[in-house]
Amino acid sequence: MSGKKHADALKTFDRDHFYTPVEAVKHAKNTATAKFDESIDLVVRLGVDPRKADQMVRGTVALPAGTGKDIRVAVFAAGEAADSARAAGADIVGSDDLLEQIEGGMMDFDLVIASPDMMPLVGRLGRQLGPRGLMPNPKTGTVTPDVGRAVEEFKGGKVEYRTDRYGNVQVPIGKASFDVEKLADNFFAVIEELNRAKPASAKGRYIQKITTSATMGPGVRIDIQRLKPTAPDAA
Repeated sequence: MSGKKHADALKTFDRDHFYTPVEAVKHAKNTATAKFDESIDLVVRLGVDPRKADQMVRGTVALPAGTGKDIRVAVFAAGEAADSARAAGADIVGSDDLLEQIEGGMMDFDLVIASPDMMPLVGRLGRQLGPRGLMPNPKTGTVTPDVGRAVEEFKGGKVEYRTDRYGNVQVPIGKASFDVEKLADNFFAVIEELNRAKPASAKGRYIQKITTSATMGPGVRIDIQRLKPTAPDAA
């Protein structure tokens, strides 16, 4: 976002105010003035120490209104599992041949799913998949014997989340073209999932800070004391 557009966006809301979730997604949506359909992203600071294995918050959440994005899925599977992945709409399916393509630099996908028997093969792609956060993991449902179902779920709006080294979780909750109600539905689905995934060892305030923003827009602060759903037309 250019300096002028950024300044104009800041005039549409009070940067220092803490809004209700519905108000916040509405303001974030209104700052999306780019020529493309910007994502609306949610960033939640959690009171955890990701350096401790028992405080790493990671998993998946099904967004009720979907992501608005066409997720490109690559699947490591063979036989009937491969057939089910193709039938479910996987973009790329293979085993040794897919391994060779990725080792050769092909990264034309957003997500990798693998059947358990393929993990020894997939493990050889640590250098390619690891740094991009694409390595399949049972905790996120991307290592599963039912690869067809996993493809359907991720294509349908399931997204992965995980804390970064600072304890932040960033999740896309839709597109600027979504109406406020759909963005709010996705917002509350993420918050509910994060609360469900709270580590038993986490002490003190768990959800510490929440902001939402369009891809090219400024962050809008959310009042963590007002996280209960409210009617969108109240914003």
